[in-house]
Amino acid sequence: MAAPRGSRPRVVVTRRIPHDGIALLETFFEVDQNVDDRPYSPAQLAERAQDADAVVALLTDRIDEAFLARCPRLKIVANVAVGYDNIDLAAAARHGVAISNTPGVLTDATADFAFTLLLASARRIVEADRHVRAGHFHGWEMMGFLGGDLAGRTLGIAGFGRIGQAVARRGRGFGMHVIYQDEYAAAPEIEEQLDARRVDKATLIAASDYLSLHLPLLASTRHYIGEPELRAMKRGAYLVNTARGPIVDEAALARALRDGEIAGAGLDVFEREPAVEAELLALESVVLAPHIASATVETRSKMALIAAENAIAAVSGTTPPNLVRA
Repeated sequence: MAAPRGSRPRVVVTRRIPHDGIALLETFFEVDQNVDDRPYSPAQLAERAQDADAVVALLTDRIDEAFLARCPRLKIVANVAVGYDNIDLAAAARHGVAISNTPGVLTDATADFAFTLLLASARRIVEADRHVRAGHFHGWEMMGFLGGDLAGRTLGIAGFGRIGQAVARRGRGFGMHVIYQDEYAAAPEIEEQLDARRVDKATLIAASDYLSLHLPLLASTRHYIGEPELRAMKRGAYLVNTARGPIVDEAALARALRDGEIAGAGLDVFEREPAVEAELLALESVVLAPHIASATVETRSKMALIAAENAIAAVSGTTPPNLVRA
């Protein structure tokens, strides 16, 4: 049930977030935080937030018409994420609820992790680690755990925003050739700086030795990588997804890996999170991470602070710094 309301505005924080964000919220709000850190059910969330002025939400929270209709005082949902596909923007607009996100701050952490998955997949690091831990390492072998080179290979990037460009910058540091596909061309100076060439999707799929996904989840990007795309990729190619799970058809990816249509994959997000396609769990050729691309102490703390600033601004009557939808 909702906490008793005092004289100050009230904010519901739907999960545990770093202390810096809570401390800032406490300077302005009465804070009702879900300290158990388990996602509220839709009914529980609506009950907690029914008289709240603000909600600091995570991607695990569904903000839709049914929720908003039960929260008449609500002025803002401050999402602690760059993406906001957990929020019905049209419903928020109808109810006059502002939506904000936390862009920019997690660019480098996410790009680092995308490249970590790329390297881990290409050089079979997790598979080799398990081999050693299981007691199977009996000495150096010429043919043991052969992987893929990076220098001179083509790094394809789907979605060339801040994170996609940061991944390209890392690829250039490894001597890779960069191509990208995006609805909009990057500025000429960015293309020149990164030596990046814009191509269509078919070319991106066919030419990439390593394909890293950095697209928002939209109707048009759902299953951006499916059966046809996987069959069109090089047999020695690697796929990395740190964007949103449904961008990849997981069942099709499992089949492609099982049948050797591509060499490997690294996934930080899943189509039906937290569930993972069962066949992927049994495959050595895919590295699986639990949605941790932005999980550094500094990055998550900054995300919490930005969300708190957005919430305070909206309830104070000023424009949130990172407004997605007024």
